[in-house]
Amino acid sequence: MAQEPGTTDAATSGAPAPDPLPSSTTGPRRSPVADRPSAATPGPAQAPAPEELSDLRVLKALAQPRRQQMLQHLTVHGPATSATLARALGLNTGATSYHLRELARYGFVEETPNPGRGRRERWWRAIPGDRRFPPRSRQSPEVRLVMDELDHLSYAADLELFEELRQQGSAELGEWADAFPYSRGTIRLTLPELRAFFEEYIALLNRYKRPDADTPADARTVLTRLLAFPAPTASHPSAEAPASDNRKGTETS
Repeated sequence: MAQEPGTTDAATSGAPAPDPLPSSTTGPRRSPVADRPSAATPGPAQAPAPEELSDLRVLKALAQPRRQQMLQHLTVHGPATSATLARALGLNTGATSYHLRELARYGFVEETPNPGRGRRERWWRAIPGDRRFPPRSRQSPEVRLVMDELDHLSYAADLELFEELRQQGSAELGEWADAFPYSRGTIRLTLPELRAFFEEYIALLNRYKRPDADTPADARTVLTRLLAFPAPTASHPSAEAPASDNRKGTETS
């Protein structure tokens, strides 16, 4: 999960302080799109308004490990019932029902129409959104502890799923066997440039979002994650000399 920019603080001098570096999660990779050119050509999307999650109760509710698993399942596989989630995650339906109610209480999931006929099952979906967490400079010690746990869970879940899919054979993945692009490199930026870089990345994600009705039949949900952080300083044991230009040390696949 998919954490975001905070509001501008005031510096002690009275001048506006720089915006804190953002951290964001966009949730499911779908959102309403206005006036899209065509289903095959992604165009500008109607970006959801950013929402900062700073309430400790909300963050604790989100950081619960089972709820993180359930949200990932709903994001990757789409709507499900509590029974479906219980079978997929090895839980009982009482537990999944409770966690779904808690996630709904804080606006992370909602009931969705039953796709079947004549059945009284309750189906749930993850609610898309641009949800942002306060930057570390504005996190209280209690919030930082919860955020560290939340980040640990989400990083581990993404990497575990990535490795699991990479281990599948070409026969299982078919034409998607080569669909694991990555980029690892360095660029030299100022803090304002890094903030702008992040917002451009979020805008790119929003440009490729579209509702189910406009999504081609051969499309699949693609999970994305961006990590950007400053290289160690010269005093750090693992520090290396900085690259002399923005192109050095870039790897892509």
